[in-house]
Amino acid sequence: MNKRILGFDLARAYAIFGMFIVNFVFCFGSFRDPSILGKFINLFIGNSTSIFIVCAGLGVVLLAKQYTQTQEDINKVKSILFKRSLFLFFLGLLLYNWWPGDILHFYGGYMHIALLILFVPKRYYIWIAILFLLVYIALQQYIPIFTSWDLQTTKYADFWTPIGFLRNTFYNGWNSIFPWFAFFSMGMYLGHLDWHNKQTSKKVFVIGLGLLLVFKALRLYIMYDFENPLHHQFYIDTWFYIMEDYFPVNIPFFMITLGWAFIVISTCMLLADKYSSSKLILVLANTGKMTLSLYVFHMTIGVLILSLLSSKKYTGFPPTETPISSAYLLGYATLFFVLSVIFSNIWSKYFSNGPLETIMRKVSN
Repeated sequence: MNKRILGFDLARAYAIFGMFIVNFVFCFGSFRDPSILGKFINLFIGNSTSIFIVCAGLGVVLLAKQYTQTQEDINKVKSILFKRSLFLFFLGLLLYNWWPGDILHFYGGYMHIALLILFVPKRYYIWIAILFLLVYIALQQYIPIFTSWDLQTTKYADFWTPIGFLRNTFYNGWNSIFPWFAFFSMGMYLGHLDWHNKQTSKKVFVIGLGLLLVFKALRLYIMYDFENPLHHQFYIDTWFYIMEDYFPVNIPFFMITLGWAFIVISTCMLLADKYSSSKLILVLANTGKMTLSLYVFHMTIGVLILSLLSSKKYTGFPPTETPISSAYLLGYATLFFVLSVIFSNIWSKYFSNGPLETIMRKVSN
């Protein structure tokens, strides 16, 4: 069990580092940097978020496994998860006023849905993931995906209205329940696997690599053939569907990011199994235990410090003035991650959980 949790925490540490990079660039930089460094930064778009969500689904199942599944225990774990879902939902809405790209209130929604499917046979989690993707595709036929979005400023016009809030939460928010719960459901599937068996990590790695290579190859093919002047509108529409990243979440993007999540999680499991006593592994795992706190810290303390250092105003939206260079932002994100690692390990010497994690446990347990 300890090695299993160690590997998952390692994956969370990787994910939070990626989120540092993406969110700092979103607020102060540009994803249109054509340089090699700019292209490197773009690799983290969506990948870190998907790992974060898959690990969250996985963690819910691990929590449930701590109980013996008597009716009393089932009620207990559901009560804990229900309270945690509310905690994350309202914490996220509070943060949304400062950071419109918040993911925590969506997390609360994911966990609430997870309560309904917590103890179903593991094979159903794959079908549930497919269902959420199909509903999302169906919704796009009736509601334009960019409804209420200002694509120039990335502001959502009617978030605080009942209709706008529901639309954003369930359909066209940054990490809306349809389709992003599909990642959460796949994480719940992973949580039911036997990670004590090394073959599990290897099989998950191979599946992830297969998904990544197949859909990356599809993208490379359509990019290579795109300049053909004989292509008609259907081909052009198909090109945009296959190449779209993050928003909207089309099938190729989902498969690529899910494949990468499988690769990272399985690799972290193998590393934790082989180097369970490594100082570096333990230090990074301690950081992974505090991703809730670090997520909030980087979007409050982190952006304020960056704003002061760069003399750029923080708005929570892409910058309208000259963006900060990719090199500067990558360096800052790396430094902030190093400081987060130091803070997490000092904190863990005195407390079992991070600051916000401790509050959440007190509220829910």
